[in-house]
Amino acid sequence: MGPLEGLKVLDLSRVIAGPYCSMLLGDLGADIVKVERPDGEGTRNIEPTVGKDSLFFMAFNRNKRSMTLNFRNKSGQETLRKLVGKADVLLENFRPGTMEKMGCSWEVLHEINPRLIMARISGYGHEGPKSDRIAIDPVIQAASGLMSMTGPKEGPPTMMGVTVVDHATAMYATVAITAALQARHSSGKGQMVRVNLMDSALSLLQASIPEYQLFGKKPAKIGAADRFGAPVNSYETKDGKKIQIAAGGAMHFPRFLDAIKMPHLISDPRFMEGSNRLKNAEALDSEIAPWMRARSAEDILEIMVAASVPCDIVAEITDVVSDPHLKERGQIIEVDHPDVGQFKMQGFFAKFSETEMALRYGVPSVGQHTNEVLSEWLGHDAESISRLREEGAL
Repeated sequence: MGPLEGLKVLDLSRVIAGPYCSMLLGDLGADIVKVERPDGEGTRNIEPTVGKDSLFFMAFNRNKRSMTLNFRNKSGQETLRKLVGKADVLLENFRPGTMEKMGCSWEVLHEINPRLIMARISGYGHEGPKSDRIAIDPVIQAASGLMSMTGPKEGPPTMMGVTVVDHATAMYATVAITAALQARHSSGKGQMVRVNLMDSALSLLQASIPEYQLFGKKPAKIGAADRFGAPVNSYETKDGKKIQIAAGGAMHFPRFLDAIKMPHLISDPRFMEGSNRLKNAEALDSEIAPWMRARSAEDILEIMVAASVPCDIVAEITDVVSDPHLKERGQIIEVDHPDVGQFKMQGFFAKFSETEMALRYGVPSVGQHTNEVLSEWLGHDAESISRLREEGAL
C-alpha cells in the first residue's frame, strides 16, 4: 500500500509545484484529497485536451481523489476547517495572504488541529519585497539566473525545456513534509513548512554564486557542454543523430581516447590535465568531431559501452516511450481517466522492498469523490451533503 499508507493529505494547490508534490505523496501511498473550486482547477482547460481534461492536468494528478469546495462561501470555508481537523497535511500554493483572507491562517488551523503539517508553496517566499508577486516557473528561471546559463553559446538566454523549477520545488516540499512528519512522530506537534520557487531555483545554480564571489566569473551559456570537464558534448553522427559523450574525468578520458583510436592526445599539453582540457574544449571537440561524423550513433554507442565511457544517444520522446529498458523497469505506466480511458505516462520515482509505490487511483474528474470524502472524513450523510450544495459550498 505504500510507505505513507494512512496519511491524510488535503491538497488545495493547483498548476504544477503543489499538484506534483501531492502526486508524489499519493504515489507513496497517502490519501490525497484534491480540493477544487466548483468548476474545477483552471489547468484542466489548457490545450491540448482529451475528453474534458488537459494532458497538462493529467500529468500531475494521478493517485488522488477530487472534491469541490467553494472557498468564497462561508459554509465552504467552514467545511474546509472541518476537513483540516481530520487531515495530517494541508498543502497550498495560493498567493501569500489568501489563506488568511479565508479565515484559515496557520494560527487558526493549528488551533483546530495541533498535529497538522501545513505546507505552503509560494513564488518568492512569504517575506521580502517580492513576496506578493505572482510567479511561475519561466519568470523564476529568468530571475534566478538559470536562464542566463542556458542555451547555445552564441544564443540568447533560454528557458529549459521543462518546468524544472516547479519540479524541484515539488520535491523539496515533499522532503519538507516528510521531515515534519518525522518531527511530529517525536514531538506529537505539527508545524508549518514553507518552500518557494525562487529558493528552489537558487539550489540548482551549482557553484555559480561562489565562483562569481571568489573569482568574479559569470557562468556562460555552453549549450550541451559541461562547466567542469571536457570532452562533454553532443556530437553529430553519420546517420544525422546526436550522441552525448561525457568523458571529462581522469578515469574516462584515457578510455575514450583508446576507444576512438587517438591515444596520442593524452600527451598533448592542451589535453593532459582536466583543467587544460576544459580551457581547450573547442580544440578538443574539433579533434573528436570527425570521428563521430564518420560513424552511426548505434555504432558509437556500442564502442563507448564496451569501453565503459558514459554515453547515450540524444533521444526524442518517441524513443523514450518505446525504450525497452524503461519498459522492463515499469517506468512507462498506464493510468485511468473517466473520460479518456487509459493513457501512458512516466512511472514512479523510487522502488521499495516492502512498501512498494503503486497506482491506486487514476486522474479524477472534477468533484468525482466529493460525496465519498465528506462521508468518510466528516461522517456527512446524503441530506447534509445536499444541504451544502444548496448553500453553494460545493
